[in-house]
Amino acid sequence: MAFQSDRGCQSTSRELTDLAGVLGVRLSVRRTGQCCDNALAESFFATLKRELLGGRPWPTWATAHTAIFEWIEGWYNMCRLQSSLSYRSPAEYETVLAA
Repeated sequence: MAFQSDRGCQSTSRELTDLAGVLGVRLSVRRTGQCCDNALAESFFATLKRELLGGRPWPTWATAHTAIFEWIEGWYNMCRLQSSLSYRSPAEYETVLAA
């Protein structure tokens, strides 16, 4: 598993480095000033916010967690067409790739 950072002071701290080592997480610190390094993750989270969260309040953390999980596993990965995958869903793309 990897943890990607933008070189912020919290992300490069000794505490985080030590914890990552204990948990077996590889740190991936990107180059300074490279805005495209996070483009894929930022696009995903923008889509999540726009399509699911939309600034609406959630009664509990558990409710939000369940809704996000269901959105990712039930809609985003299985049905939502991705332009970067030749307008296939991630599940369809992986099925074609594996064949």
